[in-house]
Amino acid sequence: MFFSFLAELRAAKIPVSLREYLTLMEAMQQRVAPFDIEDFYFLARTALVKDERHLDRFDRVFGHCFKGIETPSDPKVAIPDNWLRKIAERFLTAEDKRLIQSLGGWEKLMEILRQRLAEQRGRHQGGGKWIGTAGTSPFGAFGYNPEGVRIGQHEGRNRSAVKVWDRREFRNLDDTVELGTRNIKLALRRLRQFAREGAAEELDLDGTVKSTAHNAGWLDLKLVPERHNTVKLLLFLDVGGSMEDHVRICEELFSAARSEFKHLIHFYFHNCVYDSVWRDSRRRHVEQVPVMELLRTYNQSYRIVLVGDASMSPYEIEKEGGSVERWNDEAGEVWLHRLFEAYPRAVWLNPVPEKYWTGTASIGMIRQITEDRMFPLTLDGIDQAMHRLRRRG
Repeated sequence: MFFSFLAELRAAKIPVSLREYLTLMEAMQQRVAPFDIEDFYFLARTALVKDERHLDRFDRVFGHCFKGIETPSDPKVAIPDNWLRKIAERFLTAEDKRLIQSLGGWEKLMEILRQRLAEQRGRHQGGGKWIGTAGTSPFGAFGYNPEGVRIGQHEGRNRSAVKVWDRREFRNLDDTVELGTRNIKLALRRLRQFAREGAAEELDLDGTVKSTAHNAGWLDLKLVPERHNTVKLLLFLDVGGSMEDHVRICEELFSAARSEFKHLIHFYFHNCVYDSVWRDSRRRHVEQVPVMELLRTYNQSYRIVLVGDASMSPYEIEKEGGSVERWNDEAGEVWLHRLFEAYPRAVWLNPVPEKYWTGTASIGMIRQITEDRMFPLTLDGIDQAMHRLRRRG
């Protein structure tokens, strides 16, 4: 098992030396992490990973190699309280869910939440009114309501929450992914426009032959500047939340784009573009780039590609304050209109299979805003998107 772990780490292009592997084995022999899978994870990461850029790939390999292995439980240890709470989580039938009605829109939802916060005095479980768990109240966690505010739950379940009040940490996409990128590169190449720029460093074979012939056979080398793809691209990537299901394909696209476009600038956003985006997900709370600054910095010669599943509450698109991350003074659709008006050559790539698009209201809204310039994140979809980017509008 441990040797296959080493082999898979190397296959993932994580530079692990034999000496580091033997150090890990020696630590295991000394019982540094004897019977705890979590302790072993941190021990292995410390011994084998030298660069933080490889942490994400290490996590994926570790999860694949040791999937299903758990730390032996101690029967003397009491069952954790949070486990007991989740046991109470309700699984409603389709008929039960139809009986639960929306509260009447965004403004009404926020008004009732303010009232509940003022009135409630303690923890509540079950029921349909108070902020709590395992019920049908629109406020809380581990319950069901078609239109709610998720509070205190580490992950989504129905993906219909109007606002998430938990601060979540997103990670950057790995731009060194190679598996599956070859065909994506071929599709992206349809957008390339070559020109020779810079110093003359590349041999011009035809020019050299012609010049040598005119020079009575004396060799006369001719050099020309190297050919580069002159297309300039702004890439906006949706990360976090429901996009965690599509990380692999997005990383393949990101990696392929980095290798195909010399003039590529990327930014991250969550669900919908608002007044700011960011370059590094680990510092997104402190280092954000205003969208208005982007509009002033990059002219219309840039093409725009947005990548996201467009799956969110409609309020995030059409309402001020609808963002699940923070308060936005202007609706998301206002910023999307600004972006697409400033850059006529723009497309949206969606990793959700096209046959499911009609089942999500927000996808239809984004398609309308982008004037039907949404394409599936497939090889054929990328090919269509590149054709669209080659022409204006």
